Amino acid sequence: MDLIYRMTRSGEPEVSRPAPEKLVSGDPVFTTWTVEDKDGLYAGIWQSTAGRWRISYDEWEYCHILEGVSVLHGSDGSRLEVKAGDSFVLRPGFLGEWEVVETTVKEYVIRV
Repeated sequence: MDLIYRMTRSGEPEVSRPAPEKLVSGDPVFTTWTVEDKDGLYAGIWQSTAGRWRISYDEWEYCHILEGVSVLHGSDGSRLEVKAGDSFVLRPGFLGEWEVVETTVKEYVIRV
């Protein structure tokens, strides 16, 4: 069993879109390369093209932006613009919208 993983965009990615009821604007396409999916821990690299959709978090997520620009809009009126080099944590209970301004690539670690 490997105990160390390198975050890479290798292998066959999963391609998806936000559910129609969550879509606010655009036609974002998500591409995800999963590195870890075990015991409630998920990690990998995620990419999205431009668009905006509603989000609701029941889990913790750590993100590190590798490329692009996105804006997170909290339902409480908060706004966080993130770009290459930025890191942040989304807590369970976060409600709002994710807006990709320029195609965004992030490394993520999710703990359920």
